[in-house]
Parts: sequence; structure tokens; C-alpha cells
Amino acid sequence: MIMDCGIYRDGRRTEGPTDFSAALAEARASKDGFVWIGLHEPTEEEFDLVSSEFGLHPLAVQDALRAHQRPKLEIYDDSLFVVVKPVVYDSASDVVTTDELMLFVGDSFVVTVRHGEGSPLTAVRHRLEADPAVLKHGPTAVLYAVCDAVVDHYIVVAAELQADLEELEADVFAPESGTDTKNTAASIYTFKRQLLEFRRAAGPLAAPMERLTSATVPFVDARSRPFFRDVGDHLTRASEHVEGLDRLLSDILSAHLAQVGVRQNDDMRKISAWAAMAAVPTMVAGIYGMNFRHMPELGWVWAYPAVIGLMVLVVFSLYRQFKRRGWL
Repeated sequence: MIMDCGIYRDGRRTEGPTDFSAALAEARASKDGFVWIGLHEPTEEEFDLVSSEFGLHPLAVQDALRAHQRPKLEIYDDSLFVVVKPVVYDSASDVVTTDELMLFVGDSFVVTVRHGEGSPLTAVRHRLEADPAVLKHGPTAVLYAVCDAVVDHYIVVAAELQADLEELEADVFAPESGTDTKNTAASIYTFKRQLLEFRRAAGPLAAPMERLTSATVPFVDARSRPFFRDVGDHLTRASEHVEGLDRLLSDILSAHLAQVGVRQNDDMRKISAWAAMAAVPTMVAGIYGMNFRHMPELGWVWAYPAVIGLMVLVVFSLYRQFKRRGWL
């Protein structure tokens, strides 16, 4: 679906022909003009029209249609092909999802192809149109604004992940929380998988950002290098933040498993203590249950209460010993 098509001159949107070929020819006729076309999950027929008019490379077109690409920067004869993966975090379900955003950047055009619902470019377009001083730098300004918006949202998502991780940490280390061990371990592993999804989106983007800061990338204004360097710095900060969360989550998992081991040892000591106290009356009762004929104490008047009292005394003594040592 074609979401928008605009012609920009000197940083301002102007009216122009709706035909892509005529719009591109008009943009190229002026030194500071370019065309920006936005597509959302286009069909093959819709994209064929755009790719034929702008001369996009067939390999890049194939990637843009199929999606499921890693963040990357490809240089072709007539355009750049950039893939970024916006990240969306649903705090209600604690699930990180990634969409895909492709940009074709040429001498006088930008084509954005969006897959998923979590990366709308309307806000980016409006922000650029409200700042002609930035937009007049042409397609490079669009590329920078899109990358900057995606990376800035990485930082927001990383902060949300940290807040949820702090809640999980508090639950794990809460005294006598009574939390189900299986559910806690499952929550930790699930959270670790969300961090992995984030790192798959942010990690590979570092190399394209590094290349955009060099002077060897065509179709990119050399004056934009400091801006892409700033985006790269933000990306590094977000990636390091999430890597720190991942290490902390591993420590939380190790601490949780250690707690489980300690609780199991406590349970075994309690079971052993109760078993030892139960063994005393069991042993005495077993001796007198063997029905030997010659047992002198069987004829005593106080034999029965004496044996019962002895069993109670021994069990009580064991109870005091186990209690003093913290086994009960």
C-alpha cells in the first residue's frame, strides 16, 4: 500500500505530479528537490511500479518484499539499501517484537518500505516537514531522521525493560515470597529471550551506522557524518544498556537457582530431623513387638508407662537439639 508520496524543494513540501516518473524528473530538474515515497507492506505488483520507475536493484527489491532481513547497508549503482528493525515492547505481556523498515536512498529520491505496525513514519515525516533547515539536506535528512527515531526508541524500550527487570529481581529476592519456583525460572528465561530479540535488532545495526559516518558511502551528504555518529553513539548506549541487563538477568537466574538449592537443603534437614525423631519410638515399639518370652520388664507394673515416658523423653531431647541447630 502506498501511504504517501511527496515532492520536496528547499526543505518544503510542494505540489507536483502524481506519476512517479514525472515526479522524479521534476525533482532532479531542481538542485535541491527530491521525492519521498512511503509504502506499507506493498504487494509485488505495487512495488514493481515503484522499482521500475526508480531503477531499484532486483536483489534489494526482493529483500524489501520478503522482509525477514538483518539490519544492513547495501550499496548499489543507483541507490543505497538500508534495513533497520524497530523494536516494540508490550509491557502488559512482557513481549518484545521487531518490525522491519527498508529505505532506498538515491540521488533525488527516498523510498521507505515498512513491514509491521510498530514503526509508523508519519510522525517522522511531520517532524521533518516542520524543520525545513534539516529537510533541505535531501534524502540524507530522511535517512538520518528515520535511523534516529528508531534508535531513540531503542533507548525507551531499554528503559522499560530495566523497570520490568527490577520488578522481577524484587520478586526473586523477596523474603518468604512463596513464588512458584517453576514460574519464576520460566519468567527469567522468557525475559532473557526478550533481551535476545532486542539484541538481534540493535546489534547488527552498529556496522551500518559506522559505515554511514565514513566519506565512502554514495548518496549521503558528507556534512551528515557527525549526525550519524551521534545516532551510532545512542545505539551503542542502548546496546550496552541491554547487555548489562542480560548479565544482570544471568546473575539473577544463578541467585534464584542457589536459593532453590538452599531451600531444598533446608527441606531435607527438616525431613531428616522428623525421620530421626520418628525412628526412636519405632525402634522401641519394634523391640517389644517381637514377643520374646523372657523379657524381665514385661512383668513390671510400671513397665508400660516407663517405656512410653522414655520414648517421649528421647524424642523431646532430639527435638530440642534439632531446634537449637536450626534444623526445625
